[in-house]
Amino acid sequence: MKNIVLVLTEPTEGKQDEFDDYYENLHLDEVLSTTGWDTAKRFELVDEVGGKCPLKHLALYEVETDDPADIIPTLNRTRSERQQSGALNKLTASVWVFSETGSLHRR
Repeated sequence: MKNIVLVLTEPTEGKQDEFDDYYENLHLDEVLSTTGWDTAKRFELVDEVGGKCPLKHLALYEVETDDPADIIPTLNRTRSERQQSGALNKLTASVWVFSETGSLHRR
């Protein structure tokens, strides 16, 4: 079953460049190698409608598993295997897991 993990983050104040370098050149690859997840990509908020998005940095991971309840425990269990950075504000980060419920539609 395909799942996506959405992670909203922000840099620690004054550390945007360090945050970007850490996320793009280290963190995403470390998450993939330590969790066994399939893909990772970063996005930045450019517009919104309705409710306000709390943070503008999004990491999207694709995870193929029959046990989506184990996704966050796997992330937590492997944390010590990844380099941590003070440039990522851990106090405001949020994580959500979504499992697919239908087929993929294309134009």
